[in-house]
Amino acid sequence: MTVAAQRAMTAREWGLLALLSLLWGGSFFFVAVAVRELPPLTLVTLRVGLAAALLWACAPLIGVSPPRSGRAVASIAVLGFGNNALPFALIAWGQTHLPSGLASILNAATPLFTVLAAHVLTAEEKLSGLKLFGTLAGMAGVAWLIGPDMLFGATNNAWAELAVLAAALCYALSAIYARRMRSLGLKPIDVAAGQATAATLFLAPLALIIDRPWTLPMPSGPAVASVLAIAAFSTALAFIVYFRILAGAGATNVLLVTLLVPATSVLLGALFLNERLLTRQLLGFALIAIGLAFIDGRLPRALFGGRNNPNPASGNSRLPIGQKSR
Repeated sequence: MTVAAQRAMTAREWGLLALLSLLWGGSFFFVAVAVRELPPLTLVTLRVGLAAALLWACAPLIGVSPPRSGRAVASIAVLGFGNNALPFALIAWGQTHLPSGLASILNAATPLFTVLAAHVLTAEEKLSGLKLFGTLAGMAGVAWLIGPDMLFGATNNAWAELAVLAAALCYALSAIYARRMRSLGLKPIDVAAGQATAATLFLAPLALIIDRPWTLPMPSGPAVASVLAIAAFSTALAFIVYFRILAGAGATNVLLVTLLVPATSVLLGALFLNERLLTRQLLGFALIAIGLAFIDGRLPRALFGGRNNPNPASGNSRLPIGQKSR
């Protein structure tokens, strides 16, 4: 797959970006509904299992093909654990204690961790001045969100917040690891279907042993609908839309969805779940948003007329296949 360089997006691509923000922002909303009745492991197993089934069922239409080498299978298995199974489970557990909007804001730290991980683990993507400023601003926002809970003893919330941040770190490390997929002859949609399948194989035995789902009461209609929605729309369809934007508009453009997802999630939580964010939480998100804007590079170019680095976000322009925000 050839990833387009950064350019101005068309109206259609902006529409796809808005759709993707709704799909991924909706994932936090659907988890918030379903996790009230289903244990996190069971919920996440259903999410990846149904998504994998849908992607493989649509394989002739979307061009999915299975891996053809042992190395490819092993790499997809690692990515399935680090990019799906573990972070999805951490976020689902975190949302047993957190509003969906706050969980999505914490998840927006993913690009911040990706920049830091790339600086440490790669030779070609070191921090520039603008990205360093953006990373510091974003991490200040994360610290502001977590700090009061740690200081004032809100133990459950603090551990839940740390779990969602750990999921964001999983996404970042997986993004670095996923770069090898193209060299293995795997298309992005192959990775999407493969990692969902691998995650299902990791999670299903744990869910059966720990949750014993056959002993659980029958979930309500809204919970069942949320499971189906998060699998079909927020996972399977979201992968397809994500890679369509990536192919057409480039990785830096698709990263804009990270700024839109929290807004979508906060709005859905406020409208349908009566969730409200504290002022300090909104301030924390503002700092994260500023950080992401500077990492992306468009804001400083607009403010300073491109007098600095003409492409300060170039380190992010090679967003690897398989990376996702939620």
